[in-house]
Amino acid sequence: MFVYKFIGALGLIFICLGILTKKRKQQDWFYIVGGICLEVYSLYLGDLIFMVLQVLFVLVAVYDLNHIPKIKKKSV
Repeated sequence: MFVYKFIGALGLIFICLGILTKKRKQQDWFYIVGGICLEVYSLYLGDLIFMVLQVLFVLVAVYDLNHIPKIKKKSV
């Protein structure tokens, strides 16, 4: 179906945006959204390897988002 192909293409666009952005937090959010979109597409395809790898990709992006070091502000 066209809807699933569109979702898959959208996922790839989000991941590309994540590569292009230089802000870590924003980068991880692009990866998470893109990975979820590609997971939906892989479910439509029924490709088990693609499904498992997309879940792994999203989990790693969520882990990375939660482990971004906090920048301490210097007191003046």
